[in-house]
Amino acid sequence: MASRPTGATTPGRDIRVCYAGDRRALSPATVRRVVLAVLDGEGAGETRMTVTFLSSAKMRALNRRTFRRDRATDVIGFTLPHPGALVGDVYVCPGVGRRSAVRFKVPVQEELIRLVVHGTLHVLGYDHPPGKDRIESPMWMAQERYVAVVTGSAA
Repeated sequence: MASRPTGATTPGRDIRVCYAGDRRALSPATVRRVVLAVLDGEGAGETRMTVTFLSSAKMRALNRRTFRRDRATDVIGFTLPHPGALVGDVYVCPGVGRRSAVRFKVPVQEELIRLVVHGTLHVLGYDHPPGKDRIESPMWMAQERYVAVVTGSAA
């Protein structure tokens, strides 16, 4: 199935949402709201981003091709070189996200939002250490703060 982008622009921001294998993911409006919340919160300027939802098989192929890891992963984010603007691609695997939601006992929509936030932060240049140390990293703290704001669970 071909990917069909849906897009909307905000002045200085072009956020596209594509579904390449999993249409049960977040709505385009929700994805744009999440990405814009992170971009605004981080003070990002002109931005062009695409968020693509992939099936587990397509995410596994991307992960294998890019990182030589032969498994589906939850999210991959890339910053693309472009003068004068932040340009990036985020790939989210809802199948992996759904399994994580069950494992961590959180709503599926919240976990998918978390993955969009996580990928957006990677595009913005954030990174985290591997393993258990990741949950104490500045990236993880920022991620959870944005998830709370976007889902309305901020105290």
